[in-house]
Amino acid sequence: MIGKILIGLVVLVAALGVFIATRPADFQITRSAVLPAAPPVVFAQVNDLRKWEAWSPWARLDPNSTATFSGPAVGQGSAMAWAGNNEVGEGKMTILESRPNEQIVMELEFLKPFEATNRTEFTFRPEAAGTRVTWTMSGSNNFVGKAMGLIMNCDKMIGDQFEQGLANMKTVVAATP
Repeated sequence: MIGKILIGLVVLVAALGVFIATRPADFQITRSAVLPAAPPVVFAQVNDLRKWEAWSPWARLDPNSTATFSGPAVGQGSAMAWAGNNEVGEGKMTILESRPNEQIVMELEFLKPFEATNRTEFTFRPEAAGTRVTWTMSGSNNFVGKAMGLIMNCDKMIGDQFEQGLANMKTVVAATP
């Protein structure tokens, strides 16, 4: 009887492993908002990594987190490394491309609580009410990431953070002269 139960458990675990392995690896999370400012004002908030503390949703999760900057002050090659509590983790982001008032592309490297490298992109489009900012993160999940996706809604979790960041940025640019 115990042998049959063990065989059943092994089959169940193997089936779960196959199911997880066949899940899509690639993901993309996107959020967008219209901010009440011209593209140069909004673009500057993202292109200067030192300005992120004023609007980043993660800066508020750990006020004791540390950030170090390297490379140019703004634009391509500018980088920020951070270290914080378990909610913020540790990592580095580097601006790979910076097209003024149009697009910023970054490499986002997470070191803790898990290792991952993703691509982050911001686009800026003028609209009558200001600037439409679209924030996208894309990447590829490993086996553990695919398994976590079965129990966590990562699009909602990260998307909610993007929405908060865009709302914070809206407040910041609305107060910018």
